Formats: sequence, structure tokens, C-alpha cells
Amino acid sequence: MTTEATGGTPNPADASTTDTGAAPSGESLLTDGAPAATEAKPADAPGVVDAAKEGEGKADETPAAAEIKYEFQAPEGVELDGDAVTEFTALAKELELPADVAQKVVDIAVKMQQKQAERNAETVKGWAESSKTDKEFGGDNLKQNLAVAQKAIDTFGSKELGALLKTSGLGNHPELIRFAFNVGKGISEDGFVKAGARSAAGADLPMEKRMYPNMN
Repeated sequence: MTTEATGGTPNPADASTTDTGAAPSGESLLTDGAPAATEAKPADAPGVVDAAKEGEGKADETPAAAEIKYEFQAPEGVELDGDAVTEFTALAKELELPADVAQKVVDIAVKMQQKQAERNAETVKGWAESSKTDKEFGGDNLKQNLAVAQKAIDTFGSKELGALLKTSGLGNHPELIRFAFNVGKGISEDGFVKAGARSAAGADLPMEKRMYPNMN
């Protein structure tokens, strides 16, 4: 049965049961009546890439450090130290350095070593120039005085000492030459008996006898 409109307040009981979208009494569309928002996953949002998916396959793009072959190159005329190369190779693998980055580190190390060698060469050259003009043994008599100093080195030193003085450049140092020169003069003036000489009894001569055999 239908109820005829009379212009009065409609009876809620006579309203159609069809859902009109109106909020029920005591609710608000902005709060309780709003449908629960569904959190969109980052991978589902437009323009957003799942970080986990993005990283898939990248592990295969760069070879593992253990698989990288380090074959370091040195400039012409330079030989890399084998022990240093072995130590640095282990470190490069530990740090997972790409081969090209590791080579750059080696290049820098070689340049530093070359600079150090150049500075050492300049230092040795300076020693030699100072020795040539030394007031005590240098000048016009340098050659003869160097022979006197060499006599002391040959008498008291060994082949290893001579090699050290040559490779290190210390054989050019004025103070070392001065020491050897004075020792050489001393053994020449006093009739020095070379180390290792033995007395008639067969025992080694005392130091003072070897240095100054004429001293009572």
C-alpha cells in the first residue's frame, strides 16, 4: 500500500529500502562511513619500482671479487715487487676492487716510488759535489785521497760493505769519505799490519798491535 504525500514530514518507516548512498545516522563519510583505505604497495604504485625486483640480476652484472683477475702493468723499465703485488692483490680482493681501479692504485704507487728514487738520486749527487770540493780531501788531490780512503775500506771492510756503499750512495757522503781517508792515512803512516795477521805464537794480534804495530 502506498502512502500519499500530504506535505508533512515523511515517515522514515515509509522510505524505500533502496540504498541511496546517504550516510546512516551517527556516521560521517569523512570518518567512519568512508571505506577503509588500502595501502598501496610501492611496487603497485604507478612509477614506483620494487627495490627488491630492481636489484634482481644485478649480482650477475659485476663478477665476484674472487673471480677478478688482477694483472698489474708497470711502466717500461719498472719492475713491480713480487711480495708487494701479492699483498696488494689480497687487499684488492678483500675490498672487492674492480681490476681497473686496482691498476690505478698501482700506477699511483709506482709514481710515488719513482719520485722517491729521484729525490734520493739528487741527495747522493749533492753528497758527491760536496766531497769533490771538501777542504780536507777534495780539490786537486781528490783522486789520490780517495785511493787512501779506499785502502781503509779494502783493509777493514768486506765485499758486502763495498756493495752497500755503492748501491746506497753512501760511498759519496763526505763524512764517510773523511772517516775512511783518515783511517787510510793512519794505517799508511804506521806500517799497519792487515787484519788477520798472526803472531809467531799463532794467536791473533791485539787490536792495538794491528793498528799501531810499532807502538811499545
